[in-house]
Amino acid sequence: MRPRIAYLINSVEGGGAALPVPAIASVLRACGAQVRVFALTRRDGRALPAMAQAGLDPLVRDGGETDHLAAHHWIKREVQAWGATHLWTSLSRATILGLLAGPGMHLPVIAWQHAAFLKPWNRRLLRLLQARASLWVADSECVAELTRDRLKVPADRLELWPIFAADPSMPTARSWQSGEILRIGSLGRLHPVKGYDVLVAALAELARNGFRAPVSFEVTIAGEGTERASLEAEIAAHALPMRLPGYVENPRDYLAAQHLYVQPSRSEGFCIAAHEAMSAGLPVIASRVGELGFTIVPGQTGWVRPPGDVGAFAQALRMALSDPDKLAAMGQASRALVLERFSQARFEAAGQAIWRRVAALGPVRS
Repeated sequence: MRPRIAYLINSVEGGGAALPVPAIASVLRACGAQVRVFALTRRDGRALPAMAQAGLDPLVRDGGETDHLAAHHWIKREVQAWGATHLWTSLSRATILGLLAGPGMHLPVIAWQHAAFLKPWNRRLLRLLQARASLWVADSECVAELTRDRLKVPADRLELWPIFAADPSMPTARSWQSGEILRIGSLGRLHPVKGYDVLVAALAELARNGFRAPVSFEVTIAGEGTERASLEAEIAAHALPMRLPGYVENPRDYLAAQHLYVQPSRSEGFCIAAHEAMSAGLPVIASRVGELGFTIVPGQTGWVRPPGDVGAFAQALRMALSDPDKLAAMGQASRALVLERFSQARFEAAGQAIWRRVAALGPVRS
């Protein structure tokens, strides 16, 4: 019988954990497995069309984010009814519930770790339950280190599969030309963890200190979230050249229209958006968090700064705006780096190596 992997995920919102699912599943399916997505809640549902188009037949629970007992019963009922042979979990809630439910169904659990930040209670639960997983998979070098350290997962039960494969057909950003507005962009939720208040404060500091860029520039943050009102108030208070256009339907075209990308996050795992910006040929100013600290080469592909450091981000923006002619070359170096390091061939090879371990897993004792 073909292995049947129930891919259990928190939600099908348009975020970094859900959007790569079709690519991950394609590798597992090419290895001979059947894969179906089981989502604990819907949220914005923006990841659903791609999952459905990929033939993953997503099943979305009609429930909320705190009804854990009901979600646990739903997992057992639906995963067993589908006839799963393996349970693959993604993100904290799905992983905790999967670790509780999976062994009771005699299913090996493969726990995929994305988050660099874990809520204290989730971290305690995951550490308590970590031995129930047959295999842990980290989506980046930084998360692998954190998984070993904070969850005490031994090296022989931990694999690395970077969640990102750079697309060589990604539209490439056009070089900035003298006389045009220099466009600075970012993709992300308007949420405190993304640090956009730091970006606003850094721009305000530049204005307050009398910095006059030799070029006109505009900053846009494409995304939605709970911080919209407070960010808009700060932008208006300082009369900053900054807009919040909301969620963009085509992030590839959005990135290709920028000249510089900024990621001021307080915490990240892999951060797909910043890596996609690099594959679009953009230099990046980012916090030294998650995989960004491993990928960005300071002075060559961008700038890295301590998270939350307004002055340091203001300095990086000043450097970029003071010499805009160098941005295109830095962007091309960014693109070359991610196309080599995160190629489709490497993505598939990592997944195939993990599959060989997963395929060897038999039923587990309750």
